[in-house]
Amino acid sequence: MLISPAWAQAPAAASQGGGIESILLILAMFAVLYFLMIRPQMKRAKEHKTMVEGLQKGDEVVTAGGILGRITKVDDQYITVAIAAGIEIQVQRAAIQTVLPKGTIKTIQ
Repeated sequence: MLISPAWAQAPAAASQGGGIESILLILAMFAVLYFLMIRPQMKRAKEHKTMVEGLQKGDEVVTAGGILGRITKVDDQYITVAIAAGIEIQVQRAAIQTVLPKGTIKTIQ
């Protein structure tokens, strides 16, 4: 009653040209996201795929579960890994995380 209602109004400078600037900001944020997150992940996936395709009998590997062993048999989908004398397990090809240099198992034991 004693105070009259106040109506908000946008400043004249802020209302002009705001549309194109916001679109450019969104595009810049997507570019940063692509170069910092998406591109490196794609590169790692490509390197892992190349490594898995190149596996062969006798390679010393570490599985995704942390099991260390030597490859004894390679199939299309599965790999047989000897983890101890007389103990072999089968794992999927994609479960191989790292190929170790030759002789690593002997130095660990």
